[in-house]
Amino acid sequence: MLKTDREIAEAVVDELRWDTRIDAHAIEVRVDRGGVTMVGSVCSWAERLAAQEAAQRVAGVHDVSNRIEVALERDAQCTDAELAQAVRTALDWDVFLPKKIIASSVSAGQVMLEGEVECCPQRDEAERAVRNIRGVRRVLNRILVKPTLGEAYQVQKSIEAALERRAARGACRINLDVHDGKVILSGVVNSWAERQWVVGAAKGTLGVRSVDDRLSIELPR
Repeated sequence: MLKTDREIAEAVVDELRWDTRIDAHAIEVRVDRGGVTMVGSVCSWAERLAAQEAAQRVAGVHDVSNRIEVALERDAQCTDAELAQAVRTALDWDVFLPKKIIASSVSAGQVMLEGEVECCPQRDEAERAVRNIRGVRRVLNRILVKPTLGEAYQVQKSIEAALERRAARGACRINLDVHDGKVILSGVVNSWAERQWVVGAAKGTLGVRSVDDRLSIELPR
């Protein structure tokens, strides 16, 4: 049975309250035809992302528009120089990242990541490494993925194999278009969680430089 927007909104609020990482009292939730919009303020960039993840976990949610602002508490504020040092340390100590390839800069608490890596997972890992640091107001990930010599056909077959290993029935409803390392995903999935692992399978494939997610969610009746 499909949920009404009111039921979805109530479920999202409950999920925010359930998640111990989030102060849900400062977040307002609005729902329109399964699309969730969140407004308000939280104390860190990590909490902002946690709120988005919480909304995405709720059944019936199609899309999430995260308009939550970050207002750092006084004890979380630091200079850009201090934050830049913490970011550099986090990047250098992450075992999944190539050393000294990723450049970082900080301005007014906003962290910018730049450079060129071998694959999409390294690009995402760099952002994960720094987003939970105290004092971060925002992360801009401008890291590029190097082009490879692999043919589009080989990349597509590798993605299809990954999808079939995880859920063969779901893979048959997903269309792939691969060109010059860019993957366009279209088709239908049954939930936000399924959408996320489909995108993850594509991004985790060697030779993929970017993913254009055009998947739509069709809730089972």
